[in-house]
Amino acid sequence: MHQWINDNGQTPHIVVDATVDGVQVPQEHIKDGKIVLNLSYDATRELNIGNDRVEFGARFGGSPRHISVPVVAVLGIYARETGQGMIFGSEDQPEPDPQTPTDEGGRPRLRVVK
Repeated sequence: MHQWINDNGQTPHIVVDATVDGVQVPQEHIKDGKIVLNLSYDATRELNIGNDRVEFGARFGGSPRHISVPVVAVLGIYARETGQGMIFGSEDQPEPDPQTPTDEGGRPRLRVVK
């Protein structure tokens, strides 16, 4: 999605849940537990979008900062110019079926069907 937004000449932004363990962002820019980060190549240094973490350097108020965000903390990505993008989160997950057998932790349990 990040690449697609860039390829279309737009500016990718991510919304981050700053309350998730491991999120390293400027605390003074957090509002209501969330922060919006510009992920354009012009705004970041050494941008690395991995399977587990998004990391980059950026300037906030003229001061260089290292930003590190676990992927599980990313709530969505969108293009600043159009607002189009994707929202991630628990609402994207279907509600568990009450008929599905679960283990003691409440997770669905698989069983062999012959």
